[in-house]
Amino acid sequence: MPEIEAELTRLGYTLPPPPDPVGNYLPVTRSGNIMWMAGVGSRTTEGGRITGKLGSDTTVEQGYEAARWCALNLLSRMKAELGDLDGVSRILKVVGMVNSAPDFGEQAQVVDGASDLFVALYGDRGRHSRSAPGMGALPGNSSVIVDCVVEVAEGY
Repeated sequence: MPEIEAELTRLGYTLPPPPDPVGNYLPVTRSGNIMWMAGVGSRTTEGGRITGKLGSDTTVEQGYEAARWCALNLLSRMKAELGDLDGVSRILKVVGMVNSAPDFGEQAQVVDGASDLFVALYGDRGRHSRSAPGMGALPGNSSVIVDCVVEVAEGY
């Protein structure tokens, strides 16, 4: 088993199937050794999603879990594209969009759900630049949508 997938299993996570695009776009665009990952929501391995507006009907803890599921969905897409997760040499950028009530200001703590998982799996290679904007609404009332940019290892 590849190293990153073994660590994922050791941490108790299972990748959901890679999500299909829900519009006219590519799930992954690659140029050279850089991959741009389209945004994904919090679909679980059972097919459910975490929905709701942070700060009104969804807690920071639920948002953190949603962001972690977003990261798992991104990892699933990375694996589908590269064959295994060891092909990711670095997580470069993460953008976590948080469905936020007007007075909610803890978007960074919510998006830590994705960031913490990337760092747990990749160590310093998982540390990244990040944006965590609050949004007035997200498709399907998703609590969080995350996209990212990754550097691909030579030979993948």
